[in-house]
Amino acid sequence: MVKFVQVAKGVRLSAVLSVALAVWMTMVSVARAHEVTPSIGDMTQSDGTLSFAIAGNIESFVAGIDLEGLEDTNDAENAELYDELRALPPEEMAERFRAAWDQIAADITVRVPGGEPLPLELTDVIVPEVGDTELARSSSFTFTAALPDGAREAEVGWAPRLGALVLRQQGVGDPYDGYLEGGAMSPPIALAGGSAVTGMAALLNYIPVGIDHIVPLGHDHILFVLGLFLLSPRIGTLLWQVSAFTVAHTITLALAALDIVNVPASVVEPIIAASIVYVAVENIYREGSLSLWRPFVVFGFGLLHGLGFASVLADYGLPDSGFVPALIGFNVGVEIGQLAVIAVAFMITRVAVSGEEEGRTNLLGSAIYLLLALAVIPVAAVILPNVGSTGDLVPLFAAVAILLGLCAASTATDTEMPYEAVVARPASILIALIGTWWVVERTLL
Repeated sequence: MVKFVQVAKGVRLSAVLSVALAVWMTMVSVARAHEVTPSIGDMTQSDGTLSFAIAGNIESFVAGIDLEGLEDTNDAENAELYDELRALPPEEMAERFRAAWDQIAADITVRVPGGEPLPLELTDVIVPEVGDTELARSSSFTFTAALPDGAREAEVGWAPRLGALVLRQQGVGDPYDGYLEGGAMSPPIALAGGSAVTGMAALLNYIPVGIDHIVPLGHDHILFVLGLFLLSPRIGTLLWQVSAFTVAHTITLALAALDIVNVPASVVEPIIAASIVYVAVENIYREGSLSLWRPFVVFGFGLLHGLGFASVLADYGLPDSGFVPALIGFNVGVEIGQLAVIAVAFMITRVAVSGEEEGRTNLLGSAIYLLLALAVIPVAAVILPNVGSTGDLVPLFAAVAILLGLCAASTATDTEMPYEAVVARPASILIALIGTWWVVERTLL
């Protein structure tokens, strides 16, 4: 009877925490429609004039949203104005941009090294028709800067509030192709060509991009990796699955980046969500044992996740001169992000797993787990206001708190399999529910 009561308490706690995280993840899945992506700029020289064609989300520029460190426009103070601008007809939006050009131009710097910023002249604004207002509209604008006589190099600066810029030099040999964080100034770019980034620089520049796509942005990839972990936190079982997943997504990421394979996101994203559901549901029924076919199934889903990673690279672009190193750097970043997720999950669950192996309760461990779970709230309250975006970080803090809470219930439960019954299975059920919601959202909504 005592064991039954303890298990019931653990299940009730699991249910409450699971509902809380489901709410957070649902909120995030809606907010991701407003995800911030970098602008793409092409720079061309002709007859002493530099021309720039910029493709990006011009509504955020006009609304005055500060994109520095921002991951989601819903987190901005003036998000309401931004949403209104996205619904404007093309000509009206173009006029709003022209009216705000002087202010926008003040945030863009074009100069010869050591010189004063050059005047910028807006020449064109192209805004597409209003489509799905829940998605960012990609518009373009062009401007020019007259170069002083004898100029051989130019520098380009992009203010922090404009976010990130992928800058690509066109029409020359060995062109410059770089990724500028908001507030960064490009190195001197040789106007005649020859400023291509080195392979090592491309590799190092794209590692953070890969990490960022997993932590904090890759909620679907995080849940998939956690699903692999929850089947069994033991290294052998986990190694087979992660290895299959890594090899698979590396293959399709490379093929998609080379334009050998091209599958629409409307097809890939729902299947990625379905892969989360499959792995989580199998966790519930396999009870900690790795089936013979699971590594092959994980490999198949890894192929699809690689196509999802490739869609991110399409937003950032890959430098022609450092294509392979940049691709490797992005993939290394993805692996670092995945290993970080596994490492955190392993550290959190270690005591709970040990308790199951030893077949005893650990009230001290349970109390520590509970205190750590409660401590996540004030820690999040201190950290979140000091970063540019909270929308993508809130569910990560919530996930940590919930996993700690489940482990607290597990270590206090006197059953034969407390970790599996109170942590792995409820968490897998939760992951399956979230994945199911994403399948519906990405196919029907």
